[in-house]
Amino acid sequence: MTESHDDKDDHHQDELGHASSYYVILEEAIRVLLIEKGVFTAQEVETQIDGMDSRSPAVGSMIVAKAWTNPDFKAWLLRDAVEAVSSVGVDMNNQPDLVVLENTAEIHHVVVCTLCSCYPRAVLGVPPAWYKGREYRSRVVVDPRGVLEEFGTYLSDAINVRVIDQTADRRFLVLPSRPEFTDGWSADQLEALITRNSMIGTAIPLTPAQLKAETATQS
Repeated sequence: MTESHDDKDDHHQDELGHASSYYVILEEAIRVLLIEKGVFTAQEVETQIDGMDSRSPAVGSMIVAKAWTNPDFKAWLLRDAVEAVSSVGVDMNNQPDLVVLENTAEIHHVVVCTLCSCYPRAVLGVPPAWYKGREYRSRVVVDPRGVLEEFGTYLSDAINVRVIDQTADRRFLVLPSRPEFTDGWSADQLEALITRNSMIGTAIPLTPAQLKAETATQS
C-alpha cells in the first residue's frame, strides 16, 4: 500500500477523494435547525463532540489487557461486548452494537468497512486515514495476506485469515492473542503492548523485546 499506516487522520473525503463540503454544509444546516427547534442545545452538541474526541485506542487497549488477565471478563466480552465494556466505564449509549472477535493460533481477524468508514469509535477513537482510504477498503478483501505483509504482519499459512466487514449497525473489535513471555505482567504493563492496529487486525501486539527496543529509541 502506498498510504502511510501511522496514526494521523485526514479530512473526511468522498469516494472520489474530494472534501465532502456538501455533507459538511448539510450537517451544519440540520444542526442549526434542531438547535433552533429546541431538540438539543449548542452546549449539548459541544459536550457530545468533546466526548467523542476524547476517545482513543487507549480505551481498547485497556479492555484487551483486562481480557488477557481476567478469564471471566474475557468470556463476558466475547459473549456480550456491549455489557462488558459498559462495566468498565465505556459509554455505549446510542452506539452501534459491538462484537469482539478473538484471534487464536488458527484464526486471525482483520476488520474493514468496504462501503465507507464504519469503525468502533467508542473503543478506538477516530479511525486512521488509511482505514478510510479506497485502497485498503478494496484490497484487504481480495488479498488480505498481501495487505497484512505491507503492515509488517507475516502469518503462517496454517492460520486462516478472516476479513470482517463492519456495518452501520455493528462494529467489531479484534481481541489479539497475548504475546509470549508476559506471564505475571499486570494489566497496566500489558496495555503498552497493545497497538491500535492490533485491535483492527492489521498487526499483532508488540512483544516484550519490541517494547523494550521502542522505549530505548524514544528515551
